[in-house]
Amino acid sequence: MSNQHTSKDITLYWESGTAYELFVSLYVLHKPELFGIRASWAAGIRSRIPAAERKLLEEVVPFTGFPLTWIHKLPGPKDAISALWALKQIPPAERMIRMINEEEKDSVWNKALMNVARKCAWDQDDLVILKDFLKEKGEAALDDKKIISLLARWAAPEELGEGFLTALQAYQQAFFEEEEKRLDPILKAGLERARQLAPKMSIEELLTELSQGVRLEDIYCCKNLVILPAFWTTPLVLYMKSDEDTMLFMFGVRPVDMSAIPGEMVPDGLLRALRALSDTSRLKILYYLSKEELTASELSRRLRLRAPTVTHHLSELRLSGLVNVTVKGQEKLYRTRDEALDSMYTALKAFLHMSKSEQ
Repeated sequence: MSNQHTSKDITLYWESGTAYELFVSLYVLHKPELFGIRASWAAGIRSRIPAAERKLLEEVVPFTGFPLTWIHKLPGPKDAISALWALKQIPPAERMIRMINEEEKDSVWNKALMNVARKCAWDQDDLVILKDFLKEKGEAALDDKKIISLLARWAAPEELGEGFLTALQAYQQAFFEEEEKRLDPILKAGLERARQLAPKMSIEELLTELSQGVRLEDIYCCKNLVILPAFWTTPLVLYMKSDEDTMLFMFGVRPVDMSAIPGEMVPDGLLRALRALSDTSRLKILYYLSKEELTASELSRRLRLRAPTVTHHLSELRLSGLVNVTVKGQEKLYRTRDEALDSMYTALKAFLHMSKSEQ
C-alpha cells in the first residue's frame, strides 16, 4: 500500500483486495433492488447455498452491511480465503461484534445488537429500539418477523458466529470462488486508473471523478484517505471512518460496457440509463437539473410530487450515473451529469455495433 500527499494535507492510500468484495457481493445479492441487479438472478445465486446456511444469511446479511474497517486492518493479501481464515481465528461468540465497523459501534442499531449478544436474550424493548431506528431511516414498513429473526440470531452469539462462518464458506464455494477470478483484475485496473489520475487532479476532482458525480464536503476532515475499488456496488460509493484520522472511500470500478451478472450481454450501465430515461417524471427532473442545482424538496414543489416519490426518482437517476450529487451534512444537492449522457449514447452505439465474436 503506497501513499501520496495532497494539497489538503490529506495522505492518500491505495488498497485493493477481493476480501472486500466477498462481503459486498453477498450484501448486494441480498438487496439487489438497491443496486439495479435482477432479483430473480440474485435469488438463483442464493439458491446454490445449502438451505440452513442460506436461511441464516437471508436473516442476517441485509442488516449487517460491509465490515470495511475489519478487512482494512487484516494483513495482505486480503483475498477471500485469508479473510475466512482470519474470521475463523476469532472466538465464535465474538465474531459478529468484531466485524462491526469501529466507528459505528456506538450507533443505536449496533449498540442494541451488541447488548442482545451480551445478554444472550432479547426483549420487547430491543424490538422497539430497532423498529424506531428503521423508521427514522425510512424503512418502517419492514416486517416485524424479520427483526425478530435477527434478534433471535444475535441472542445466541456463539451459534451465530459459527453459523455465519459456515455460511460464508458455503457462499464462497457456491459462487464467489469463481467470481473472485473475474473480479481481481478489474479491481486492480480500476485502482491503477485512480492512481494515475491522482497527480493530475485536486482531491475534490479526483473523488468526484471516481464516484461518478458525488461531492462529499465532510470527507476532508480526515488526515488519511484510503481509496478502495469495488465492483458490485458500481456506480454507488461508500465512505466511513476507520478511526479518528482515517476515512475509507470505496468507489465503483465496473466498466461501463460490462454487466455485473457473469455472461450477460447487455451492459448494466446502459440498461439502467435507458430505464431511467423511460419515465416522464425523471425526464422532467433532468430538465430542471440541467438548468440549476436543486434539492429533492425543491424538485418536489416544482413537479408537484410527493417528496418520497422524488427521492425514489433521484435514487434511480443516481444509480444510473445521470446526476451529480453534492452532500452537505444532511442536505443533498443534485445536478444533471452531462458527461454521463454522452457516455450512454456512446455505449448504446457500441452495443448496437458489437460484433458476434464479442457477444
